[in-house]
This record gives sequence, C-alpha cells and structure tokens, in this order.
Amino acid sequence: MRELPISVETVQLRGQAAHLRMEHKDLDESISALESMPLPDQILIARLKRKKLALRDQITEIEDKIRPDIIA
Repeated sequence: MRELPISVETVQLRGQAAHLRMEHKDLDESISALESMPLPDQILIARLKRKKLALRDQITEIEDKIRPDIIA
C-alpha cells in the first residue's frame, strides 16, 4: 500500500489542532482548580466552560477538514 503525500495545509491544520488541544487542556485544569476553591467564582467557571466548548468545536471542525467523511 502506497502512502499519500501530506499537504502543507494538512500539516498546518494538525499544528493548529494540537495548539487548540493544549488550550483545551489548560482550560480544563483551570476549571478544576477554580472548582476546588472554598468559594469558587461560578461566573468565571461558566465562562471558561463556554470557551472550552468553543475550543472543542474548533478542534472538531479542523479534524473534519483533515479527514473528511468517506462513503465506502
């Protein structure tokens, strides 16, 4: 089986997805730290969770561009 060459766009998308995954992980850790505080700031936590969801959507969108649906 022959491997297809990887396009420059695919490499850039993978890099972008990796960066967004790191941001997502950092937000997750921040949310966990805030939730463990005696009096957590619920508004800040809600904002961070919304941002985390938005990042997840961006990651999914990029992953869909990297490997589009193939109907077999």
